[in-house]
Amino acid sequence: MNEIVVISGKGGTGKTSITSSFVALESQNMVIADCDVDAADMHLITKPEILDQEDFYSGKVAKIDSDNCVQCNQCINVCHFNAISIINNRYVVDPIACEGCSYCYKICPVQTISMKNRLAGEFYISKTRFNNILVHAKLGIAADNSGKLVTKVREEAKDIADEERVDYLLIDASPGIGCPVVAALTGADFVVIVTEPSYSGLHDLSRVLELTKKLKLKTACILNKADINIEIAGKVKEFLNRESIPILAELPYDKKFTEAISKGKTIVEFDNGIIREKIENAWKEIKNKVT
Repeated sequence: MNEIVVISGKGGTGKTSITSSFVALESQNMVIADCDVDAADMHLITKPEILDQEDFYSGKVAKIDSDNCVQCNQCINVCHFNAISIINNRYVVDPIACEGCSYCYKICPVQTISMKNRLAGEFYISKTRFNNILVHAKLGIAADNSGKLVTKVREEAKDIADEERVDYLLIDASPGIGCPVVAALTGADFVVIVTEPSYSGLHDLSRVLELTKKLKLKTACILNKADINIEIAGKVKEFLNRESIPILAELPYDKKFTEAISKGKTIVEFDNGIIREKIENAWKEIKNKVT
């Protein structure tokens, strides 16, 4: 089983549109992991049926037993995050503001504060309309530890891929270079960077490429919307050439991408022309590079 991760230095490059096209092309021979847990959207295109769902807990949050609280005010005085307030003469904790540091719990003289596991999100195993398994998740509002949730998604997807004996585990990672991206890249056999010809795209491409080089991961690139700025596209290609990173495809800007999304389809289902051909060829080249 080959683990392929699709990443981008910034949002809006078309990463998920291209990843979902790979899903449509390979169909049942892969398991998908949507590791963009902060803003998951693979399900919008693949329209999965949820097979299993569970809550994801990570970190702690303080809870005050108001009935036994002596209202000494010590918890309010020590809270660095202003997470404790008095409402209707009862001491309450704002779970969004609480960082789970346990200072109030330790200082409470009558032990009416407890530290509870924080509900940080939800985790799903689903079957897509392409008849393959999608492992995905949703991080809760203001919840942290997305790296841990990404790790759970990736590891569960890898186990399923092994059980199903498919050839590919395809991971759609979040944009950027932070902890969630590093968690998604762990164990990757091949990395595809999707970028665009803009100054921010070029800058963030250099950052994400620096990350994959430090992790010693085999990497290639897809240049999306390649014709919107020919000058910067040239700079992107010069940079990739200097770094010895192959370009799998140069995709033109086309409103069909947006039209496909609005109809809940991948671009390779919506377009039978040059875009589909280029994405098909890119996927074939990826498979050749990992075998």
